[in-house]
Amino acid sequence: MTLLDVQDLQVELMTAGGVVRAVDGVSFTVGRSETVTLIGESGSGKSTTAMAVQALLPRNLAVVSGRCLIDGVDVVARPKEAARLRGRTIAMIPQDPMTALSPVATVGRQLGEVLARKDPGLSRTARRHHAADLLDSVRITEPRRRLDAYPHQLSGGMLQRVLIAMALAIDPHLLVADEPTSALDVTVQAGILDLLMDLQDRTSAGILMITHDIGVARLVSDRVHVMRDGRFVESGEVETVVGAPTHDYTRRLLDAVPKLGTWDGDVA
Repeated sequence: MTLLDVQDLQVELMTAGGVVRAVDGVSFTVGRSETVTLIGESGSGKSTTAMAVQALLPRNLAVVSGRCLIDGVDVVARPKEAARLRGRTIAMIPQDPMTALSPVATVGRQLGEVLARKDPGLSRTARRHHAADLLDSVRITEPRRRLDAYPHQLSGGMLQRVLIAMALAIDPHLLVADEPTSALDVTVQAGILDLLMDLQDRTSAGILMITHDIGVARLVSDRVHVMRDGRFVESGEVETVVGAPTHDYTRRLLDAVPKLGTWDGDVA
């Protein structure tokens, strides 16, 4: 089942220096239980693509064309319909957990707001119980106590888990994960990626992953699209693209991954 079908997507941004084509005719699909990753350097158009498929770009500064079907709705032709899909069919895990949550509201209050949007008839007590269950599902210890914590009282890894819990609160068909581990250290990254894969196994959600880290892409993806200057320069099954790249840019991305060499020095 295809959850997201993007065809010939173009995004032109109005800037002080003129019109910039940030996304130039990309096409891809995401199916149920499938992870599709857009990978490339900063400025390649990955996050702009992710924002465009959710109709989140400001209409006075961006011109979007092409076709983007989510649950059969073309959000390019009918951008107002995207608001109905966001928070119900599609959910986003933002890039920086440190700034994505309100610093003046507790974790429980912010989770409760998401749950109230999904089901306005839920009582406050029911929302609190459900919020605690969500925190437990993303492996946060002492979930009931964490509901009363403010974001600054939690680590970066815990905040990212809270954001994942908020996304899961709506039972989405499609998750858009925009660099979900870029602000975290390596050991915490591994735990978050493992959690995402486990949750996908349990919910059958499709995931559109945005990353500049080819190691992350190889670990979680079914298919990858390598992006540069707003275009896909190489696409395919992840093991094919990573194991036998055909484009020079993909090879250079792979060559940029640090490698451990042999130690030939003396220990001081």
